[in-house]
Amino acid sequence: MTVETIDSAEAMRHAMVASQLRTNAVSDARVVAAMARVPREDYLPAEAKQIAYRDTALPLGRGRFQNVPIATGRLLTEAMLQATDRVLLIGAAGGYTAAVLAEIVTSVTAVESDPALAALARTALAAHANVTVVEGALEAGAAEGGPYDLLFVDGSIEKIPEALIAQVKPGGRVVGGVADQGVTRLAAGRKTEGGFALLPFADIDCVPLPGFAPPKSFTF
Repeated sequence: MTVETIDSAEAMRHAMVASQLRTNAVSDARVVAAMARVPREDYLPAEAKQIAYRDTALPLGRGRFQNVPIATGRLLTEAMLQATDRVLLIGAAGGYTAAVLAEIVTSVTAVESDPALAALARTALAAHANVTVVEGALEAGAAEGGPYDLLFVDGSIEKIPEALIAQVKPGGRVVGGVADQGVTRLAAGRKTEGGFALLPFADIDCVPLPGFAPPKSFTF
């Protein structure tokens, strides 16, 4: 990468922060600073690097997409991140959100089901000693590393399965995208001894994640 290319990427990254994040309620200064530091293009396949800072979902191949910056930024803000947090990230893709989280929290376990994306994430995150990339079914999580303070679903699903909720500590937080009849919303919740519920807080496009579709019922 040439000096000119690096300078251009840095300029686009700061433009993303100014025009996509600060103007859209991404108000946690730590999140803004981390997203201003982390080079998004480093966590994308070669064919997507030139469009790293577009305010749209970026194609990653095989039906997967990198989440929109504003969606990830709003989820990070709503997560109320703590420096001591141990985070379970579902939908690691190429590792971008894991890298942002790693700037703020103690540890990140990043789960990715696509082998090519998991390999990209491992390489791109090699310098982050506090991130572990787990290749496996997104809906299964990574119970061996739990329980976690935060479950972060970086995409939209119809319902968070009990298997993932079980990996969150009592009192732990959950943020993610929820798909409801073709509309995606960002939502947040907290696990308590009495149960768990997600409450939507913003209607924002959020990329779909595979593996969470409910089983189809038989019709006669």
